[in-house]
Amino acid sequence: MPETPVKEAPPPSSPPRDEEPLGRRLRRLVIGAPRNLEDRTLFHRLALVPLLAWVGLGADGLSSSAYGPEEAFRTLGGHTFLALPLAVLMAGTVFLVSSAYSRIIEQFPHGGGGYVVATKLLGERAGVVSGCALLIDYVLTITVSVAAAGDALFSFLPPHAQSLKLPVEVLLLAGLTTLNLRGVRESVLTLAPIFLLFVATHVVLILGGIVAHAPAFPATARSIAGGCGEGLSTLGVGGVLLLLLRAYSLGGGTYTGIEAVSNGLPLMRRPRARTAKRTMVYMAASLAFTATGLLLCYLLWNVAPVPGKTMNAVLVERLAAPLPGGGVLVVLTLLSEAALLVVAAQAGFLDGPRVLANMAVDSWVPHRFSALSDRLTTQNGVLLMGAASLAALFYTGGAVGHLVVMYSINVFLTFSLSMLGMTLWRLRNRRRDARWKRRAALFGVGFALCATILVSTVVLKFRAGGWVTLLLTGSVVSLCFLIRRHYRTVVAKLARLYADLGTLPLVPAEKPGALDPGAPTAAVLVGSYGGLGIHTTLNVFRAFPNHFKNLVFLTVGVIDSGVFKGEEAVGSLRKRTEETAKKYVEVARALGVPATYRTAIGTDAVAEVERLSLAVAKDFPQTTFFGGKVIFQREKWYQRILHNETAFALQKRLQWAGKTMVVLSARVL
Repeated sequence: MPETPVKEAPPPSSPPRDEEPLGRRLRRLVIGAPRNLEDRTLFHRLALVPLLAWVGLGADGLSSSAYGPEEAFRTLGGHTFLALPLAVLMAGTVFLVSSAYSRIIEQFPHGGGGYVVATKLLGERAGVVSGCALLIDYVLTITVSVAAAGDALFSFLPPHAQSLKLPVEVLLLAGLTTLNLRGVRESVLTLAPIFLLFVATHVVLILGGIVAHAPAFPATARSIAGGCGEGLSTLGVGGVLLLLLRAYSLGGGTYTGIEAVSNGLPLMRRPRARTAKRTMVYMAASLAFTATGLLLCYLLWNVAPVPGKTMNAVLVERLAAPLPGGGVLVVLTLLSEAALLVVAAQAGFLDGPRVLANMAVDSWVPHRFSALSDRLTTQNGVLLMGAASLAALFYTGGAVGHLVVMYSINVFLTFSLSMLGMTLWRLRNRRRDARWKRRAALFGVGFALCATILVSTVVLKFRAGGWVTLLLTGSVVSLCFLIRRHYRTVVAKLARLYADLGTLPLVPAEKPGALDPGAPTAAVLVGSYGGLGIHTTLNVFRAFPNHFKNLVFLTVGVIDSGVFKGEEAVGSLRKRTEETAKKYVEVARALGVPATYRTAIGTDAVAEVERLSLAVAKDFPQTTFFGGKVIFQREKWYQRILHNETAFALQKRLQWAGKTMVVLSARVL
């Protein structure tokens, strides 16, 4: 068959705005216009520099200072003298865990965080446990951030306004979900001023709190010494250490969010590892300063819990009371805290869908979660995160204490698996690294601390919400194994069914003639080269013998989370897509049928194939379209979720356009 020059179909011209459906116009207004995939600078413009990554991902860690130190200080009860060693422990833990995750970034520069680390170093089973823990963690990241924002916001409002807190939190959650559908960079840029306002007001709060109390340092030191002596006499050394351990463990919410940077590595500006490590430094320094500074201020100002107010609200009110315009400082501080907590929910919307996408690529969750929208966001994952967070918000009634317990367990489960995996890896590869002892010690100590907090939190708070987290995580892990088993079963059955098709001798039975645009033509939708596509092609001629004189193969390269990882991604995908189409043309040549192909790339397979099909129908007026679809003898509802409906969706669109499409089945018994 003579070579037929084929060009990728040109992008469709946009219809006039007044001809677009109302729903599409509203969607563009709210979410934005589709991205231009031909723009080679697109990935560079979407990626985050360290400062923006600190805003988008670091806010998760920094915002935990709004509830982590408070929970720890409350646990101390009357033994507030332990706040000083607790502050030292907190700062040390922040820097140790951050340093460990910086080493993880070096080892896994393509990202993936705890899911990839556990999968690569501890095996697939540990990986799926870590991945499921992360998914629930990010759902609760969103929920606890929004709930804590509501607490901060309503701390300076009248008591009768408390009934509005939950509805306001629901609105905040809906707004964040919509904002993240627009894209990562847009959402981060929108929220950056809020982040900077929080940093400024809390630097003033902490430094002002310490400096203003400087004259009373000697009296505070004597009070701490007296409290220490009294505590040792009443509780003993063991009792004091247990109380310190309890407060340290229940304040574990302070360290949540540190892993967000390593999970969000694909969002970073190149060189990614360097950008991520710099972001980690910003996060660790800001979190350690804020968390320990607040603990010291609680101690210096003798802050005690007040119903309906956060301890930060009590602190800033006491500090601002004697100042002119102090009320403005109170409002700005609490508003910025509430707003930052909303910003912190970004980490859940940025990293949660990416973990989900990584697991989808590995077939632990439905493949559709790896798909990207035309705004290049993991839209399905964003919507799932938003819906799950809404459910958690209603379940807990926005109770931050309850949510933090549930949240911390999975955070430290992931931390522990990552630290254990890196410790074992360092020990196994000690001959390759002269610094293996120092690195192994770093991860070993990190594992010990994280495992201690995990076990303590589960034991101490099992009845207060810990059992819910364990049950939910176990259920999600079990579901993932069922999904993986289903995909593997289907792949194995199809492989056996089409075992002989992939080895067809590509030698033409007779030399194909030239394409005849006026003759009956079969246009076959094919994906990757394999049994299903070949089976569909052969069935065209079995179902319609001696009818079709031409073959046109339609192939779309779908840009999903597994593909879109750099500037070169689109070009590589286009090349692979064209190579796949050429293989099918060789199959047609072996059948003695003239053939050509049309290719396109995009985020929506159905829309792209529809565009190709309508173009082919103009070139070959007597075209009938064919697609293959996996069917099951006893189809279940979940199979429609696990397997795409591309062929049926395209059939509806083409029938509406007046074209004929036949869906040929591939039976899976």
